Amino acid sequence: MKSPFIIGITGGSGSGKTHFLTKLSSHFKEADVCLISQDHYYKPIHLQHRDENGVENFDLPESIDRELFYADILKLKAGEVLKKSEYTFNKPKSEAKTLELKPAPILIIEGLFVQYFEEINQLLNLNIFIEAKTHLKVARRIRRDAIERGYDMNDVLYRFEHHVMPVYETMIEPLKYQADFIIPNNNHVEVSAEVIAGFLRTRL
Repeated sequence: MKSPFIIGITGGSGSGKTHFLTKLSSHFKEADVCLISQDHYYKPIHLQHRDENGVENFDLPESIDRELFYADILKLKAGEVLKKSEYTFNKPKSEAKTLELKPAPILIIEGLFVQYFEEINQLLNLNIFIEAKTHLKVARRIRRDAIERGYDMNDVLYRFEHHVMPVYETMIEPLKYQADFIIPNNNHVEVSAEVIAGFLRTRL
């Protein structure tokens, strides 16, 4: 199998990475694209760092099983089928599904630390940074964490102020100037997704 064209998609929490991916993927057949997400590589909650108030911080690089994430990316790059248990974000009533990731001509790696982890960044053929205004990221984080993950709103706001923004400002945002494309996601990303898709078709 020919080595895949590897894309890294990163950006701050709530920037709309998943929304952009949905729009981008809609331009391709399922067999053309494989997506591997950092979200499924969080360490168990008992291994997460706690801040001075005893709150687990999931927004640090060490919250991710970095070695396993990298190893699985290499397997997909080498043409191996990968089975991975989804991460349920510590929801006690959620039953983790087994995800089957199949190699494809386009491999997309998505997550907060895709650029930050140098060994992963070096694998990328194309680096995309998604950004959005802070108030939109807060609103999106509330909708996602409070509704989809069952987190209390006060907890969401606390984490955004004390965990999300400090890491974004010091570790993530500076990397956007090294990206191949910076895509603003304040209103819509349909045109940006279409442009990127047009380029990727030339790689199939």
